[in-house]
Amino acid sequence: MPAPRTIALLAIEGVQLLDVSGPLDVFAEANLQAGTEAYRMLVVSLRAGAIRASSGVRLLPDIVIEDDPRAARLPRLHTMLVAGAPHAGDAPSESLLLDWMRLVAPRARRYGSVCSGAFLLAEAGLLDGRRVTTHWAAADTLAARYPEIRVDADAIHVRDGKVRTSAGVTAGLDLALSLVEEDLGREVALKVASQLVMFFKRPGGQAQFSRAAPAAANRSALQELQRWVAAHPAEPHDVPALAARMGISARHLTRLFHDEVGVTPASWVEAARVGVARQLLEAGDLAPKQVAAECGFSSVDTLRRAFLRVVGVTPADYRKRHAMGAD
Repeated sequence: MPAPRTIALLAIEGVQLLDVSGPLDVFAEANLQAGTEAYRMLVVSLRAGAIRASSGVRLLPDIVIEDDPRAARLPRLHTMLVAGAPHAGDAPSESLLLDWMRLVAPRARRYGSVCSGAFLLAEAGLLDGRRVTTHWAAADTLAARYPEIRVDADAIHVRDGKVRTSAGVTAGLDLALSLVEEDLGREVALKVASQLVMFFKRPGGQAQFSRAAPAAANRSALQELQRWVAAHPAEPHDVPALAARMGISARHLTRLFHDEVGVTPASWVEAARVGVARQLLEAGDLAPKQVAAECGFSSVDTLRRAFLRVVGVTPADYRKRHAMGAD
């Protein structure tokens, strides 16, 4: 039997509880669905004693950086994740914490963050030159504070080399599920998603959640339309067709997108199609022409231009960096 993959999840005082418990539950369910101990999970803290989460719940760490010599070694560490906290990034982190991340992350097979945990990795210099994501409300701050990082404010989770980052809170489950798929394959990951009653591939990006204004009456209908578009990217999605599907006028649909999403319907559809194209390119199974057709682009050139607008790189470059098995 292969040795379990050790997952170390760093939690600071005031951590968002779901940033810790969500990924851990995904890995635990993967053990059940795989029928073996595929993962061994460890919660790491800076100091001894219970970690008080932002909700008031207390967590007991498995490893304490300050006084546990195992914290510096972790020779079999497979993955290191840093959980977020409402106050993450508000004040400089302690040097001992940063030094531990700088020591452990390069030796791990992969490392990353959930939500605002990206601020801690960035402060340690572990995200320089990388494409990352974080909670939509913190994305602009992260990008401004660390200009050497490329922040994708719309992504649910991002893979860049050995770095994995996710958007806010529940997106940590999406990230963990993607890691399960990397390690154990699509079939096990699908079983985990089914058992946890979650999307295997969540449709759309963070833009659908990133409006601070109160939801309009048609918000749920608009979200349902967005989910349908993401699930059927090859269908014709011009404004009249989308408006007809919602049973409203084209002008009303355009106004809804402006008020609730902040972009035009055409821009959102393009981004949604590019999001599906990302997933297909990461899977690495289809030729560029097939990817374009599956995602509703009329040609490979159209896909390329849209990809450059939305992602900033060509599909070929994206596949080289993000395809399953890429370094």
